[in-house]
Parts: sequence; C-alpha cells; structure tokens
Amino acid sequence: MEYRVQYIAQYLGGEVVGDGDLKISKVSKIESAKEGSVTFLGNLKYESYLYGNRASAIIIERNFLPKEGNYPTLIKVDDPYAAVTSLLELFEESRERKSGFIQYITRYFRSGISWRAKIERGVELSKGVVVERGAKIGRGAVLYPQVFIGRGALIGRGAILYPGVKVYKGCVVGEESIIHSNAVIGADGFGFLPQPNGSYRKIPQSGNVIIGKRCEIGANSSIDRATMGSTIIGDGVKLDNLIQVAHNCEIGNNTVIAAQSGLSGSVKIGSNCVIGGQVGFADHITIAAGTKIGAQSGIISTIKEEGKSYLGSPAMEAKEYLRAYAIFRKLHKRD
Repeated sequence: MEYRVQYIAQYLGGEVVGDGDLKISKVSKIESAKEGSVTFLGNLKYESYLYGNRASAIIIERNFLPKEGNYPTLIKVDDPYAAVTSLLELFEESRERKSGFIQYITRYFRSGISWRAKIERGVELSKGVVVERGAKIGRGAVLYPQVFIGRGALIGRGAILYPGVKVYKGCVVGEESIIHSNAVIGADGFGFLPQPNGSYRKIPQSGNVIIGKRCEIGANSSIDRATMGSTIIGDGVKLDNLIQVAHNCEIGNNTVIAAQSGLSGSVKIGSNCVIGGQVGFADHITIAAGTKIGAQSGIISTIKEEGKSYLGSPAMEAKEYLRAYAIFRKLHKRD
C-alpha cells in the first residue's frame, strides 16, 4: 500500500515542508531509510542522520529548525513518537485489509500446509505442523510436531525446529540453525506509548527477526521482532534456554549467551562475546567484540574496549570488581 506524503501529513495532523506528492510505501529506521520510506526523528541527539538522508520524508517535531539545508521532505507534527505510532497502525491496517480479500485453501496431509507455501525437496514435516501462505521451507529442514511457521517466513536449508517452535510472519531462520522446543521467534516487541490518562497505547511492531546460519536457540527463549527493520542474530550465535532478546537488538557472529539472560531494546552485542547466565542489559547500549561477562552481572552502559571481562551489578571490569569485593567481604569485621 502506498500513501502520498500530503495524505500522511493530514492523517497525522501535521504539515509538509517539501514535496507532498512523494509516494511512501513503508516506515523505516532513520539510519537505514531509503527512497519510498518515511522515518522519524524524535531525539535531537540523532539530528546528524537527518542531513543527506535517503528517506522520502521524515517526521519531526513541529518547532524544529534544521541547521543545514541537505534534508528530505519534512512532516512536522506535535509529537513524533505518537505520530509514528499512528503511522505504523495505518500501514498495519492496510496489510490486514489486503490479506483478507482472498481466502486460500489449506492442504492437510499429516500437517496443515498452505498451497501458497513453498516446500523444497527432502523436508520432513511432522504431524500438526502449520505452514502459512508465502512461507518457504528449505531443502532438508526438519519440523517436529506442533511447529508453526507464519506468513512469508523463511526457514533455511537443513534447519531443525523442535516441537512447539513458533516462527511468526516474515521472520528468517538461517541454514543449519537449530531452534529448541517452545522458542518463539518474532513476537511483538515490548513497545507502548504512555498516554495522558495513565494508560498505554501499543506501538505496532512492523519489523522481523533474522537468525543467521548455524545458530542454536534454546528452549523457551523469545526473540522479539523489530519495531522497524530487523532484530538480528548473527551467524554461529548460541543462545541457552530461557533467554529474552528484545526488539531491534543485534547479536554479533559467534557470541554465546547462557540461560536466563535478558537484552532490552536496541542492544547491540559484538561478535565472539561470552555472556554468563542471568545477565541483564539496559536498552540502547553497545557491547564491544570479545567481551566476557560473568553471571548475574548488570550492564547499564556501553562497553567500548574489546576483549575485556566484567563482573557485578552494576558491572565493572573483573579485576576492579575482585579488588572491591575483597574489601567488601571484610567490612563486617571492622568495628
């Protein structure tokens, strides 16, 4: 579905600065926006992304005055966060209306597979598997009982999905990856906009999850779809059981994370990191490649230096933590 910039501005109660006839087909993140997309700038610390941006339009606060001249068409509104939430709802509604026009016949032979799904040779489908229209299952993949594959999802060649795995619409599981029982790939991210009356308005989660090649995702883990763009799990990543990965997170190649750890939204973890169990990450932070983090640590700020080790909550470098702990454990002996 496409909308002209002028229509979007009217829908959001905003005003256009630039070309109102441009056509918009999707909502994107500001750092990866391209022609035909609309994005938003809600925090001025990211203002540099505005200048030279390839988006067709950018939603921005009504009183904002650009410092440079090289920027796309602007849609000025009172509240950019509320506006982009409304816009995501508009695009979500248009997709649902379009998909409701035609009802496709589903075929069943020990499993419920849409005629509009593409199943390559050598795929093993157990009883109770559901594959929705537009999904693709690669050669040699194995889907155990009660696996669900949503609309337009892609399961790579040789992947193994154990009983009860759920892969929501549009998500990607790479070749030879293994997902253990009851893991959920692509559930909505935890995104809610506070309202003046104290309630919360749901922010539509329009992105997806991309899991790389030769990954392993533990039982009962959850990887949330991105609000816009993709939540990305790099090649060779190993996640233990009961792990939460929030929307728009990125985990670098060959990183391993032990059970019960949790990543808040938009955390970026570098490659070859080793993370113990029950580690918690604050949102919007970056962890350098090769970082090692001990169990039950709390990471509240960005780690810039590669190859360092951390302990504690809030976490500090391991050597510093051990020196502090040596003093702490003796405090009760001091009179």
